[in-house]
Amino acid sequence: MGNLLAIGAAWLEAQRAAGLSETVTYSRGGASVQLAASRGRSEHARETTDGLVTVALSADWLLGAADLVLGDELAEPAPGDRIAASAGTFEVLPPSGSGTDCWRWEDGHGRTMRVHTKRIEK
Repeated sequence: MGNLLAIGAAWLEAQRAAGLSETVTYSRGGASVQLAASRGRSEHARETTDGLVTVALSADWLLGAADLVLGDELAEPAPGDRIAASAGTFEVLPPSGSGTDCWRWEDGHGRTMRVHTKRIEK
């Protein structure tokens, strides 16, 4: 029997993609791929130099790492990439002033990515 947590993570990713997602188009330059993605959001808090705490919200997308194939190669999200969905077009970018990357792993097994975006078109 394999690692039960890894098996569970694979099952959970399959359930998310099958029942909690919509088909979106992920693009970078001239390359694009259609994949199942689930919309979410994240809060990013940071303290300013004068002690105020600001909170920024990002429109996040959960997607399967194995599904992000651009130009016949597995890819990682990069700033400037685009996601076209039913709610509009979203640009991949790190949360404003957060000092974090534009994506992170949603699980501990490298199956699901959480991609931070900002809606740029309705």
